Amino acid sequence: MSLNSPVSRRELLRQSGVGFGSLALSSLLADESRANPVVTAAAHDLDPLAPKPSHFFARAKRVIFLFMTGGPSQVDTFDPKPLLDRDDGKPLPFAKPRVQFNATSNLLKSPWKFQQYGESGLPVSELFPHVAGCVDDLCMIHSMHGTNPAHGGAMMKLHTGSDNFVRPSIGSWVSYGLGTDNANLPAFVTICPTLGHGGINNWGSAFLPAAYQGTPLGNASVPSDKARVRYINNPDLPRDVQRLQLERLKAMNREHQAASGPEASLEARINSFELAFRMQTAMPLVEDLSGETLATQQLYGMDDPVNANFGRMCLMARRFAERGVRFIQVTHSDSHVQWDQHSDLKKGHEKNAREVDKPIAGLLRDLKARGLLEDTLVWWGGEFGRTPTCEGTNGRDHNPEGFTMWLAGGGVKGGFRYGSTDDYGYYAAEDKVHIHDLHATILHLLGLDHERLTYRYAGRNFRLTDVEGNVVNKLFA
Repeated sequence: MSLNSPVSRRELLRQSGVGFGSLALSSLLADESRANPVVTAAAHDLDPLAPKPSHFFARAKRVIFLFMTGGPSQVDTFDPKPLLDRDDGKPLPFAKPRVQFNATSNLLKSPWKFQQYGESGLPVSELFPHVAGCVDDLCMIHSMHGTNPAHGGAMMKLHTGSDNFVRPSIGSWVSYGLGTDNANLPAFVTICPTLGHGGINNWGSAFLPAAYQGTPLGNASVPSDKARVRYINNPDLPRDVQRLQLERLKAMNREHQAASGPEASLEARINSFELAFRMQTAMPLVEDLSGETLATQQLYGMDDPVNANFGRMCLMARRFAERGVRFIQVTHSDSHVQWDQHSDLKKGHEKNAREVDKPIAGLLRDLKARGLLEDTLVWWGGEFGRTPTCEGTNGRDHNPEGFTMWLAGGGVKGGFRYGSTDDYGYYAAEDKVHIHDLHATILHLLGLDHERLTYRYAGRNFRLTDVEGNVVNKLFA
């Protein structure tokens, strides 16, 4: 065809079709490459925990997750139900879930009164008088729901997005996506985590590189003043000798790599040794609260034996947050499942709330006073809620069908209620938020697209939200 020959539109499209197709394919492949970062040996060689750019503007830089193991009751804490009070002792007027953990009987009203607080007028029960003073910073989600009525499955779902497979925890995904702002500390720290119901899998990295797993300080059976990173000190060797050992070991590993080629697992091990060495100085400084003023310690309730254990954990969380740790989890638990009141609800929930109420309020106020709440997302909740119907002697059973969580800071609306349960607080009814939706929303606040934050393993791309999850934009300020 000569350059001067007229070409019809049909002929042009026929002859150029393959070219257009290749352009589209190149674009798709480029998008897939950006969406599915694979951690290579070269990336590990640089530093797997180096700060990484977010996908878009981030409202939050870090997360503090206040995990209440066992499942606090939504109808006794932040979601009052007048009809539950009115119909106390009557049968539930609609069907209970097909799958229940235990059998329950009739409706059980809340033993506590609710009152509205703050300019927003959000209702809070008598259980949380100190948190009630912070309601104008809280973003209540009253329509949470999950899929598993058992502690183990529900905890795994909450932490990893899966209740039947071992998957990376949300803290590991955040670390993988963003790295850390402090090269001398881990990106993900979990303070006094429970060892039951999934245990280490709830803060593990699964198939993500080991650099992204959580670093535990103690566990639920260890008082927080005894909680330390294990083996943080080497009493047998001075630091200069340790440094010399590491340099010799690194040289041997580099010789091995030069002969055999890059190995991601070896790079991870080298980096873990280096981080462990640096942590010997940085971690004890975070754990040492002696420099905190008396007023600050009292703010967290550390002058009261009831509050001291959890208060110390919350104060350490603030210290980790201000030092650039991306994800900090604080677990309220003991050798059992703390908020799991199948009987004697009043005694159990009152004990639990007394332990955490003042420290949580202290954390929120302290973060706000230091200008940290603006870019720190505080997340409160358990693995599920509890039934409005009675079990045993004035107790409540597990209820994943509808419950409350709240967020604060980090770009969410303060003094805001989103979604609702039914008139008795059993099922999420309006603007329902699944665990996958919550995960997608938290990642979005951190500037991460949950559909792009993927990792290729065993021939497929994995993500925290699997193939589900919708961002709840109405929660954003």
